[in-house]
Amino acid sequence: MMGEEMPSAVVDFFEVAPENWIGVGGRYGRWFREFTERYPFILHGLSLSIGAPEPLDMDLIGSIKHFIREHNIRYYSEHLSYCSDHGHLYDLLPIPFTEEAVMYVAERIRIVQDALEQRIAMENVSYYAAPGQEMSEQAFLSAVLEEADCDLLLDVNNIYVNAINHRYDPLEFLRGLPSERMRYVHVAGHYDEADDLKVDTHGAPVIDPVWELLSKAYEIHGVMPTLLERDFNIPPLPQLLEEVGHIKTIQASHQVEENYVLSRR
Repeated sequence: MMGEEMPSAVVDFFEVAPENWIGVGGRYGRWFREFTERYPFILHGLSLSIGAPEPLDMDLIGSIKHFIREHNIRYYSEHLSYCSDHGHLYDLLPIPFTEEAVMYVAERIRIVQDALEQRIAMENVSYYAAPGQEMSEQAFLSAVLEEADCDLLLDVNNIYVNAINHRYDPLEFLRGLPSERMRYVHVAGHYDEADDLKVDTHGAPVIDPVWELLSKAYEIHGVMPTLLERDFNIPPLPQLLEEVGHIKTIQASHQVEENYVLSRR
């Protein structure tokens, strides 16, 4: 979509993965600069690997810090998971829900925040196994946020997917999260592998139960900036903007003065 005029009345700001844009020059680099000069941007990282056993990639963190300042990026978020161990594993793997993992991950988040000189948000991720589980997903997530003193990127579709796959009540999960740490929201579509197995893909339209859960999130925690994630099977722009518009409709139904919608590229 780079190089095209975006309807600013519909899309308020954008989110990109820094790994896809750091060091990009030429025509695409110029287009990206044009967009970051005209619209607010957020970074959502893919490779921080906050739960990995190997040391943090301080070179990557330094590059992200420079990129944030170079493009006036408004915020940075990452996944509460890991994706490396002596090499990149190319998947977001679950961190064991244990007290030891809480302390380990929280310390690494504090290191990143100190290096970047700013707060970051961690996203509740989808997961398909829970190795070594000693506490609930909700308890683990809340403990990490508190111990690290960081923010939360609330992914509503991940709650829906996990609630079905791991058989818990999504509303109870939502109600147990700290409103004061929520910075913004993700909403997306997923793939139905089976009635009791949903896969987070970002490759399909958002379904009605996820829209309903988004509305409940606003009702419980207040209206927040909300990003529509779509990573592949991207429909024509008018169809994509219909989903963005539906976010604004739900936000407006909760009677707020300012609504914010993000769309990923």
